[in-house]
Amino acid sequence: MAEINLFLIFLGSIGFDLLIGDPRFFIHPVQIIGFYIKKISDCLINNFGTNKYILFWGGLIIAISTIGISFSLGKLIELSYMQLRNNVFSGLLIFFGLSSCIATKGLISSVKEIARLVECEEINEKNERIIKEKVQRIVSRDVRSSSIKHLLRSSTESLTENSVDGIFGPLFWIFVGIIFIKFSIYLPGPLSLGFSYKAISTLDSMIGYKYDYFRYLGFFSAKIEDIFTFVPSRLVLITLPLVSSKVNEYGSIIKKSYLDGKKYDSPNAGISEAIFAYISGIKLGGKSKYKNEIIEKPIINVTGDNCTEEKIKLICRLILRLQFLWIIIFALIFFIISSLI
Repeated sequence: MAEINLFLIFLGSIGFDLLIGDPRFFIHPVQIIGFYIKKISDCLINNFGTNKYILFWGGLIIAISTIGISFSLGKLIELSYMQLRNNVFSGLLIFFGLSSCIATKGLISSVKEIARLVECEEINEKNERIIKEKVQRIVSRDVRSSSIKHLLRSSTESLTENSVDGIFGPLFWIFVGIIFIKFSIYLPGPLSLGFSYKAISTLDSMIGYKYDYFRYLGFFSAKIEDIFTFVPSRLVLITLPLVSSKVNEYGSIIKKSYLDGKKYDSPNAGISEAIFAYISGIKLGGKSKYKNEIIEKPIINVTGDNCTEEKIKLICRLILRLQFLWIIIFALIFFIISSLI
């Protein structure tokens, strides 16, 4: 019974995120995780910035401790809920905790706002500055000198890549936790795996870069994120065409997306960007500025159109449809397993 209640809490947390997003009166777990990562990272960089070996092993300690603390906190709340027989307070902590792991409303709203500003506002110096500020909040590249065309591409690339990190990755690992906890309350559960994945993606977004001292400090964080996002990104690859108008091109779209996605250094980012690019008919990749370095990413869907406000809205609709499909699939799997054990 407790496992069924957990699944219902999971469904409720998804609905809460879609309707409300992250309540402003709560401290978001990512803020706490980010504070911890930044403090230790700054200490290592300021004191040992020229020693790549200390940065390398220090980065491992940061990764293990951040993930370990996040997992332990989630596990303690799960055990409290299960052992105290559906304790209401613990149930609420799980509800809000799971909702905080999923970023559907926040991600879609921020990118839609950028698209709306580009579409509706007269592009003068003031409005362009506002748009750049909003784009900079969701991307790691430097967009201060970017054109409107590049700002739309940057926003779209962030939306397609972060849809896995912020939505489908957490959904996958939370569901795995719900299945695990059916067999034993001491196995990783939905909140412990949800918090762990959130810690992993936060580590990667903060220190998992390949320039300056981050190439050493964030090495392990980037590799761990690659491992834990590998399956969710490929599930997005094979399921996204099912909720699109191009389902009749299923095989060819997956093949082209996989081949283009493999050109990226990241084993996951290219895959997720490519499947969205081919289904929405846009071209992604090209030159981007990171600090003082210009990096040219491989072109995805070379014959595609430029990113536009309408294409961004289409991608947002695809994300919502795919999330709904995943929930249906998860529910079927959950009740089939429940009937067998």
